[in-house]
Amino acid sequence: MRVTKGAETSARLVESMLELIQARGYSGTGLNTVVEHARAPKGSLYFHFPQGKEALGEKAVELAAERFRLLVTETALEPGTPGDLIRRVIDVLAGMLADSDYQLGCPVSVVTLEMGAQSERLRDACASAFASWITPMTEYLAAQGHPHATARTLATAVVGSVEGAMIISRAQRSVEPLRCAAHALALLLDREAS
Repeated sequence: MRVTKGAETSARLVESMLELIQARGYSGTGLNTVVEHARAPKGSLYFHFPQGKEALGEKAVELAAERFRLLVTETALEPGTPGDLIRRVIDVLAGMLADSDYQLGCPVSVVTLEMGAQSERLRDACASAFASWITPMTEYLAAQGHPHATARTLATAVVGSVEGAMIISRAQRSVEPLRCAAHALALLLDREAS
């Protein structure tokens, strides 16, 4: 399937918005900076996103959600215990954080914290993003033998713990909080599975 020039420009704008949110936050990301970062024509932003920054931010959150959802679902296909799954996922996140010199955090948590009370559109996008991570984790844990309600509780705790550990790791400029979360979650998930 051939991608049109317009689709490529739109995708570059979304990718740039995502990268800039990770590094500067939603509020610290101006539209001129996004256009410049994406190397897109000036008029292309409002052509592709006539509703402006919120629409572009929403697409960036959706892109981040899809990438993390794929990480979880693809990692779940590998053999191992639930603890092994969470360790592998956190290894990827820790690598991303360290490789960026602790500059890139989770864009979904950033947008939630900055805009959740101000923009229903962005809050809804963030809520959907978190749900898109909790749901496959719930399904995975249910397939491991947990009752659905327990699986959902555990999946929600996993996502919340990983998000919190990412924030602390970024603040401390160390992957140690992520490693601690991986260890604690692996103990919990493997104990619950036995």
